[in-house]
Amino acid sequence: MSAAGLSLEISDPILDTAYLGEGLPAEAEQHLQLAGQNYHQDETAVMHLNKAKQAAPDHPAVFIGFYRFYFYKNQLAEALKIAQECLVKAARDNGMDSDWRKAKPDDADFDNFGAIMPRFFLFTLKGYGYLQLRLGNLDEGRTAITKLLELDPNDKTGGKVLLTVLERRENGDEDGD
Repeated sequence: MSAAGLSLEISDPILDTAYLGEGLPAEAEQHLQLAGQNYHQDETAVMHLNKAKQAAPDHPAVFIGFYRFYFYKNQLAEALKIAQECLVKAARDNGMDSDWRKAKPDDADFDNFGAIMPRFFLFTLKGYGYLQLRLGNLDEGRTAITKLLELDPNDKTGGKVLLTVLERRENGDEDGD
């Protein structure tokens, strides 16, 4: 499935500055920066990501660092594994069931786009759905995006565009354009 010019990562500017950077130990932050600087050297970048994980094993910034690395390296199956871990973490941080399929609109403050933890859950679910679509798991992708839109009916996360790409593909436009 063509991404039709779509690029998707579990991130947005508010998440990066507010939630993801909060409480990150300096050592982990340094290793994340070094991973980014050594992006073109896979082994070195992964070594720094792993050291960041050792310094801050449950910090969202570390999860996002791994996700971005795999996503931009087009290692989508690996990025999907990280997205799945992020979904569990985001659900836990929001006091929700670990199965995203059971999420309900009143489980978190999804309507408040300034609420960082619910926002992280929504963007993570969007990334998960997108990766499923890219990997050809269309039913799972549709289920995730449908759940996203149930939780975010005003589409502040931009999930409808993913559903549109999928529907175009299903209607005979193989590239989803």
